[in-house]
Amino acid sequence: MRIISGKARGTKLYTLEGDKTRPTLDRVKESLFNIIQKDVSGSVFLDMFSGSGSIGLEAASRGAKKVILCEEDRNAICIIKKNIEKTHLDVELYETSYKKMLDILNEKLDIVYIDPPYKTDLVYESIKKLIELDLLNNESLIIIETDEEERIIKQIDELEVEIVNQRKYGRVHLIFLKGK
Repeated sequence: MRIISGKARGTKLYTLEGDKTRPTLDRVKESLFNIIQKDVSGSVFLDMFSGSGSIGLEAASRGAKKVILCEEDRNAICIIKKNIEKTHLDVELYETSYKKMLDILNEKLDIVYIDPPYKTDLVYESIKKLIELDLLNNESLIIIETDEEERIIKQIDELEVEIVNQRKYGRVHLIFLKGK
């Protein structure tokens, strides 16, 4: 796993051992950033459930104005810190749950990347909280990474968001949302 483009291009990143987290494959990350490249520069980017920090660090490397990483797993936090140090990129790391982080966040987000542990309701819960706390603007983009596309779409159907794009890469689905 590496930074694909921008200031830290080519930097190899540390990853977690085991199956507790699933790093986003480089080919999926590259496709994702090809889709959102015009939106990243100058954005406020939140990488919720950061894992290794790969997605947020890629956004920082590509010129996001501010990148926020959120992770509560101690082992993942250690890996993120090593990756921040290795890339020399300026990001904010919240070492807490997404709920606590969102409660103290006080700015609108342009892009939110949500890749929680699979087989949970965290996608629905986190989007609902983003809306309740009014952290999104009219142009905010929410990107979900999942292997349970149908279940996630059914869950978010009642929220004030609309699907604007979907992509499939093997088992991985990316779902792109905007507010209604």
